[in-house]
Amino acid sequence: MALKIETFSSLKGGNSFYKAVTHPEAADKAASLIDALERAESVALYDPLGFLDGFAACHDLSSVAITGLYVQAVTDIGKRRLGWTAQTITGLPTSGASLVFIVAFDADRLAQQIAHLLPDGASVISLDAMRLDPSLLTNARHYLDPLNFATNFAFFRNEGSLKTCLTTANYWSNYGSADPALSLTLFDAAGQILARWRETMPAAGVPLSIDSAAIAERFQLGDFVGQLFIHVIGAAGHDVVKYALDTIDTAGLSLSCTHDANAWPADFYAGLPAPRDDETVILWVQNSLPIPIPAGEIRLNLMGDDHVVPLQQEIAPFASVALDIAQLLPAARWPQQIEITTGRYVVRPRYEVIRGTRRRIAHPNVERIDLKPTSELAELAPWLGKGFILPAPILPLGRWQSIVLPTPMATTQLVLPIAATAYDSSGRTIGSHRFGRLARRDSVALDLDQLAGALNGDAFGHVELTYDWTAGTEADGWLHALFRYEDRLSGHAAESSFGAHIFNTPVTWRDEPQSYTGRPPGLTTRLFLRLGGPEMDTLCHLIYPASTPWHAHSATDLILNDSTGQEIARTRVEIACGGSFFWRVGSLFDRKTVENARGGSLIVRDSTCRLFGYHGLDTDDGRFSLDHMFGF
Repeated sequence: MALKIETFSSLKGGNSFYKAVTHPEAADKAASLIDALERAESVALYDPLGFLDGFAACHDLSSVAITGLYVQAVTDIGKRRLGWTAQTITGLPTSGASLVFIVAFDADRLAQQIAHLLPDGASVISLDAMRLDPSLLTNARHYLDPLNFATNFAFFRNEGSLKTCLTTANYWSNYGSADPALSLTLFDAAGQILARWRETMPAAGVPLSIDSAAIAERFQLGDFVGQLFIHVIGAAGHDVVKYALDTIDTAGLSLSCTHDANAWPADFYAGLPAPRDDETVILWVQNSLPIPIPAGEIRLNLMGDDHVVPLQQEIAPFASVALDIAQLLPAARWPQQIEITTGRYVVRPRYEVIRGTRRRIAHPNVERIDLKPTSELAELAPWLGKGFILPAPILPLGRWQSIVLPTPMATTQLVLPIAATAYDSSGRTIGSHRFGRLARRDSVALDLDQLAGALNGDAFGHVELTYDWTAGTEADGWLHALFRYEDRLSGHAAESSFGAHIFNTPVTWRDEPQSYTGRPPGLTTRLFLRLGGPEMDTLCHLIYPASTPWHAHSATDLILNDSTGQEIARTRVEIACGGSFFWRVGSLFDRKTVENARGGSLIVRDSTCRLFGYHGLDTDDGRFSLDHMFGF
């Protein structure tokens, strides 16, 4: 059974509450709180905000001598929580409790309101007993302010010749934060804390990199594989921690990148590719909670197949487990894809594909449980034009093979009526493919060589997945796909997956076109591009998708900043509406300028349109990485 935790609620704090009661740095205080409850002769539960089930899902109350459950809202009277029937708080005096547990943070006012209702001699305790140290808080007056819990997890490894480098940027100071910092906790594979430290953030907009090799040396650690917990102190503007994550083989065999995880756990993930005959696919399951994942809770199945295979082992709190897909689903083969049940224990799993001596790492995506297909999008097509667009690069065919695999990403998606259209860099259509009305269990990989034959040598373009209303009208906007790229000579590969959005139209539908700040529509671009180290060039593919006709060309500034955040060069490019631009930093700026920017970043800025970007690193020996970019 999935944990009874709310990951987001605009009414109660939701996601903030979940983060507050599972925060690694609150674990010791939470244990002391539970101990105090267990030692009490009798405990009355006062749950005015409905947090009890979420707290009990993450902290065991089975040994607490509970005498009754009391609530504030009369509409909650008679509801069952934790096996108890809720009574109004006015019944508290007859409870006989020696301890009243107020299941809320910032509980002083709540305690004052019921002080006259306490049984004789009863004391009061609340969730404030497990508050984080004040030095970690951005807003001490409102504990569940989302900015107090700007947190995330990252897969982190330093093993043999493999190392991990996480790069983020101080975008919080761009929104007014005076002195942000990072509080970091490194867990090993068993979930044990290897190190805990703080990093001072650099100036506004300046990148910060955390290198696993440097951390191993700093704390005298051996090899490790685990996860890094990131907490931003002094966040402003964004409560989401965004980063690029590079996995580098110092022996020169592999190079891979992925990006930040969604900061909340989900019931299901999907889009995990099955292995080819010459591949091993490893699913990394990383427990994001301070409680074990029970045996059987993690389950795998082929998409659309009712046969579910459970993992028959418990996973310790904050531990990481590598699962060989071939052992759990031995018949699974590319292009089949795998659905993962995680029961809200996992923020986002990662997967690793090993082919010979080369490996790449990527992530499945959240599979939504709250969406229902509707014909509304089809009916609105006259105003929304293309509507939802999922854009991805077609890299120069002379070097790379590009493949797209549509992936169902909502439990209610039984069919997907979609089509793929290929465009050259100018936005001219060069090919199209109608997938038809794909059933949930269909896994159809499309080699873009079939659509993009007109692109020769170094020519590039992009592909757009859109709904095909001639094949069906069932749609929910949660259109996803996996994109795989392979170097034709070296065999090195990279892959990325993402979902569709409505782009570059003043017409809105729900929260689309999405905006990083403010209300939709989002019609501007600010993307972050981290720069590669020595002997690596940084590549980027910018796509200008438009749901309805927009400006004929973009006005895109590529701004190169050094390690102090100072601009040292910029150039403007114009990308045709419906077209794209593939480039390398080393081709746009001279070698000396690029060297002067080492340790810095490149910002893609456009105030006229919303671009979608992919970034990566490239080497002369056939290694490369590619994933979509993040903005702020």
